[in-house]
Amino acid sequence: MSRDSTMSELISVVKRGNEEVKRSLNIDDACIKTDQVVIPSRGKVGTFRERDYYNRFIYGDNIDVIKALLKGDGCESMKGKIDLIYIDPPFLSKADYKAKVKLPLRDDTVTIEVFAYSDTWKGGNVSYLEMLYPRLVLMRELLSERGSIYVHLDWRMVHYVKILMDEIFGEDMFLNEIVWSYKSGGVSKKYFSRKHDTILLYSKTNNYIFNPQKEKSYNRGLKPYRFKGVKEYEDEIGWHTLVNMKDVWNVNMVGRTSKERVGYDTQKPEKLLERMILSSTEEGSIVADFFAGSGTTAVVAENNNRKWVLSDLGSTSYLTIMKRLIDMNADEFLVQRIEETVFPKLGSLRMENFKKLKERNGEEIINIEFKGYDIDVGKIPIVEKYKDIVAEVIKENSLALIDTISIDTDYDGKCFVNRWQDFRSLENLMITDSVQLKLKERDNRTICIKVVDVFGYHSEYILEV
Repeated sequence: MSRDSTMSELISVVKRGNEEVKRSLNIDDACIKTDQVVIPSRGKVGTFRERDYYNRFIYGDNIDVIKALLKGDGCESMKGKIDLIYIDPPFLSKADYKAKVKLPLRDDTVTIEVFAYSDTWKGGNVSYLEMLYPRLVLMRELLSERGSIYVHLDWRMVHYVKILMDEIFGEDMFLNEIVWSYKSGGVSKKYFSRKHDTILLYSKTNNYIFNPQKEKSYNRGLKPYRFKGVKEYEDEIGWHTLVNMKDVWNVNMVGRTSKERVGYDTQKPEKLLERMILSSTEEGSIVADFFAGSGTTAVVAENNNRKWVLSDLGSTSYLTIMKRLIDMNADEFLVQRIEETVFPKLGSLRMENFKKLKERNGEEIINIEFKGYDIDVGKIPIVEKYKDIVAEVIKENSLALIDTISIDTDYDGKCFVNRWQDFRSLENLMITDSVQLKLKERDNRTICIKVVDVFGYHSEYILEV
């Protein structure tokens, strides 16, 4: 659509959005169900500890997630309890994004592509704004009286979204237009290279949390000023002072060789989220991200003693976030889903040789061997050339298709407690083919095993040992 048609539709976008919000809040159709409690303990059996509050990742459409959090359906209501919301929604790039998956094959690796998420909108600008507006209205209700929201966009839609934000939060609640400037590949001969994103910052009230962050301001000539009462510092570049941070942030993107890199295309750097979280929250504050992506918001919140709530509808996001939090030994967290949202199923794990060995001191060891993974390649939604590659991988070692395996060693038939995990990483593309579980001795034990493959298909197995 042209710019004029988008502008003429904005009033209708607001009207329809408000009607949708009113209608959706009167319908009890969104309930949160807990699928598992995750105890980060990769390669060993973790110990469950009760907590007053559990951080959570919720799988499902974020508008349903937000409604359920407001109503308290399946959880305590979080209305007015969140101090910071950060969202990094699609940018209306008019592209389908695919995740690249590396698989081991004949002492080498091969790469296939699987669907990650779509950023195409049949109705163009208007349909995009119609998606975003009601979500922003509902997010405002989740914010505490001291809360703020950061909306991360680029040149395509930021100007239209600011008009909507002014309508929802009020023009006087606008705090900053933050420019995130970065280096990346790609240049143009027809216009200046587009090397920044824009982050809109609004507060819910005038009594918002704000902790000014400091940054270096280099002296002219990089020499000391020696002004009375001004503290100066010297580093490898030269002399500088520390000043309150400006609204242009020069932060490097997550590069190919970065230690942060988790293989998620739209991953945001931790330093970027850290500036927001430290500026607009206090220790113990709850931070939310409803377009969670690679989970950087949760990682930074964990590292800075903040609580978090994340949601996303992508299986790639779900897997990336869970593995990332386990790798950093995060506190126990919940994996939940909107009740109507079902994890896709297709493959089947083959297991053999369940052995139970008694040890001294009232302990036992349970051995489980994984022998293979069966899946109908014809039903996997990938292009034909990748199906041929997958078929070759299956012939050589079908376990290479498993992304994550989780075990509850004392399954109660109700809530899966993820006490043991193993998963693929960028450095190691294979899970283990055998497990040795060292446990307290019991006469009868129910073990539940959850498997997710590289295509996002889930399967579950119950063992009585």
